[in-house]
Amino acid sequence: MNTELVVDVHAHCLVAEVEALVADEPGLAELRAVELRRHGAESMAVSGEMVRAALPALTTVARRLSDMDAAGVDVQVVSPSPSHYHYWAGPDLATAVCRAANRGVAAVVAQAPERLVGFGLVPLQHAGLCVEALDDALGLGLKGVEISSFAPGVELSDERLDPFWARAAETGAVVFLHPFGCSLDERLDRFYLANTVGQPVENAVALSHLIFAGVLDRHPDLRVVAAHGGGYLPTYLGRSDHAWQVRPEARRCAEPPSAYVRRIWFDSLVHTPQALRALVAAVGADRVVLGSDHPFDMGVPDPVARLDAAGLDAADRAAIAGGTAQKLGLVPGKES
Repeated sequence: MNTELVVDVHAHCLVAEVEALVADEPGLAELRAVELRRHGAESMAVSGEMVRAALPALTTVARRLSDMDAAGVDVQVVSPSPSHYHYWAGPDLATAVCRAANRGVAAVVAQAPERLVGFGLVPLQHAGLCVEALDDALGLGLKGVEISSFAPGVELSDERLDPFWARAAETGAVVFLHPFGCSLDERLDRFYLANTVGQPVENAVALSHLIFAGVLDRHPDLRVVAAHGGGYLPTYLGRSDHAWQVRPEARRCAEPPSAYVRRIWFDSLVHTPQALRALVAAVGADRVVLGSDHPFDMGVPDPVARLDAAGLDAADRAAIAGGTAQKLGLVPGKES
C-alpha cells in the first residue's frame, strides 16, 4: 500500500443534469420555501453568493485539480452537492435524479481517473429503490453513495433500509453520511446556525439511529463515513452509554454505544487542532480520513496543513492523510 498518497474524502461537484430534471417541479419550490424557513433570508442570500463564486471549482475539473495541487491533495473523492438529494421527489423522478447524479459524477471522474474517484446518490425517501440505485452507482465505477441524515418519513434506523445496508456491506461500498438541512427548523434561522449547529446535530442524530437500532450489529461489514467528524456524537458518548445502561428502550444494540465508533469512519473536518486531537482520541486515527468540503465556505482550502497542525505522531498522521482511505478501497488499485 502506498502510504504517501493524500486522499481527500469530502469534496463536492454540481451536476447540471440533476437540476434540469427538477427545475419545473412544484416540489422544488416547496423545498426552497422550507430552506428559506430553516436558514433565514440573510443566510440564503449569502449562500447564493458563495455558491456562485464556487461554480468554477464545482463544475470544472481543471480548477478542481489546481485546487488539489495547492492543498497537497493527490486524490479526491467527489460526491454530489447535497443540494442534489431532492428527497421530496416521487419514485420515478427520484430514480432519474440518482441516475443523473451517478452519471454526472462518473463523467467528472473520467476526466482525471488517476486523481478523482466518486460517490453517487440513492433515493433515501424510497427505501425500496436504494439497492437498485446503489448498484447503478457501483456499476459506473463509483466507490459508494452519499446520503443525508434522514429523509421525510425515513430515519436511518428504518427497517425498510436493511436491504440497502446489506447490499452496501456485501459489495464493500462506502456510504458517506453528509447531512443537508436540519430538522430543528426556525430555531436555527439566524446567524447561520442551521449549518454551524444544525449539521453537527444531524450527524449525531443519524449516527445514533444507526447505533441504537442495531444496524451496525446486523451489518458488521458496513462502511459508513460520517462527514464533519461525526458532529457532536464521538466526543460525548458517555451520555449515550449511560442511557444504554439505565434505559431499557435504549438497549436495542448489543454493546454500549461507544463501542460502535470503532465500526464507523469520520472525516477530519472539525476545524481546530484541538478538536481533531479529541476526535482521534475518541475513535482512533485509523477511523479518521481527510476531509475538506471543497469548495464550499464551511470547508477548508488546506486540509493537509490543518492535519499537520494537530501535531499527531507520524503513523496517525499518515493514516488520516491517506492510509485509511486506501484501506477503505477508495483509491484505485488499493482495495482492502
